Amino acid sequence: QVQLVESGGGLVQPGGSLRLSCAASGFTFSYYAMSWYRQAPGKERELVARISISGGNTNYADSVKGRFTISRDNAKNTVYLQMNSLKPEDTAVYYCNRQPGQLSSWGQGTQVTVSS
Repeated sequence: QVQLVESGGGLVQPGGSLRLSCAASGFTFSYYAMSWYRQAPGKERELVARISISGGNTNYADSVKGRFTISRDNAKNTVYLQMNSLKPEDTAVYYCNRQPGQLSSWGQGTQVTVSS
């Protein structure tokens, strides 16, 4: 069964940090680029960061560039998102998915709430 399980979210004050993890199973993880997305209430899901198969190339949304870092460990079938200098506007449910052949069934995601 193909699964992507996000974890690591929580409540953090503005300026704080969190590290999210996405554990993959049911497919050959090392054959896919991986991405992090987020969705806030009433808004569309947006692409936050993307990492290539080898991890050598990364891409970020302008809104998080310089604050977030995506990484992967193919031996552990896991992709990470290190989030620093968090802002209230980063509050959302964060999801991961693969590329190409993005899975249509999204996981539960992990809630990130940035509030004072």
